[in-house]
Amino acid sequence: MLSRRAAQLPPSSTAALDARAKQLAEDGVDVINLTGGEVDFPTPRQAREGGIEAITRGFTRYTAVAGIMPLRQAVAARLARTWNAPCAAEEIIITNGAKQALANAFATLLDPGDEVIIQAPYWVSFPHMVTLAGGRPVVVPTGAGTGFKLTPRAVAERITPRTRALLINSPSNPTGVVYDRAELAALAEVALEAGLTIVSDEIYGDLVYDGTAFTAVASLSPEVRERTVTVGGWSKTFAMTGWRVGFAAAPPPVIAAMTALQGHTTSAASSISQHAALAVLREEPAGELRRRTVALDERRRVLRDGLAALPGLRLAVEPRGAFFAFVEVSGAYGPGANGQMIDSAAAFAEHLLRTARVAVVPGADFGAPHHVRISYVADPDTLREALKRIHDVLATLGGTITSPGR
Repeated sequence: MLSRRAAQLPPSSTAALDARAKQLAEDGVDVINLTGGEVDFPTPRQAREGGIEAITRGFTRYTAVAGIMPLRQAVAARLARTWNAPCAAEEIIITNGAKQALANAFATLLDPGDEVIIQAPYWVSFPHMVTLAGGRPVVVPTGAGTGFKLTPRAVAERITPRTRALLINSPSNPTGVVYDRAELAALAEVALEAGLTIVSDEIYGDLVYDGTAFTAVASLSPEVRERTVTVGGWSKTFAMTGWRVGFAAAPPPVIAAMTALQGHTTSAASSISQHAALAVLREEPAGELRRRTVALDERRRVLRDGLAALPGLRLAVEPRGAFFAFVEVSGAYGPGANGQMIDSAAAFAEHLLRTARVAVVPGADFGAPHHVRISYVADPDTLREALKRIHDVLATLGGTITSPGR
């Protein structure tokens, strides 16, 4: 009954694990859920009031497929002001979350068999978005030797006559790495020479730490901007995951094609969500956003320092952005207390959830089967308790354990 494409499509592992952890919590289990990609801060007052006002004033009808013009103008203004990536409102489309913006971009850029270069570790949905659009993901493994970043040489070696796009995700999910301006410029030079489109997922662009500077790909030069699709949204910066509103910025022909596609699928994003997004951009709570970034940085440090005290686990790379730590767990492999052999990150994560009630995401679906992704969106005390529970599990796997502290 199903098409081959649908039959081969796995569910999102991150969404499935998050749902499982939440169900355990609803069932009364004391579970610490470190799987998800959403902060625990409330949606800012400005957005909430904007949504309420939209309902009260009757802004509850269809909007233009590409979004209401004031919001497209506000997005363009923020890209210019905050990320030095100027564009016109006509070069913006508002989507049902950043995920739809990415899917629409690949669906409009790719013909069957076209290739997209993607680095591993990657966000779980990237390869599937490409294949759903009829394309072929060309995965470039990265590791400690390159700081878990693509290099111009690695990209150039994988370009073929069928290569159509280069996907960049900075700050990265799942590793938290942030490309600097010189690194992005070198990658963009390779892409431009080959006539590729750069699809740049910048959803975590406001969340960087330790004095790290975020660079938008479209800010590199006008020439690069003309070959770039920038994807962003409100979910991470403004804690608006459930509002389902995102955007893409791209040259007019790409936006026109994405708008046509969206018109035949979902139509416009929610009118209420669009007005909430507009309200928070018009009265952006800069001070509150800074406080939230400081709070996330504190949580990042708690997790980073706690992991350093756990033999068998190794932070793959220092996370400088987003809110994830990517951890190699192969040093913890061995027989568990119940005789189960822990021989993969998936087995480790399952053992951790069953015995310690701590939920993390195994890395196989990120292209890294010996790693787990740990989200540090929980408060510091919860992270410390999670570290203690992990410490106790590692003790049952053997080895000498140093207390991570409380």
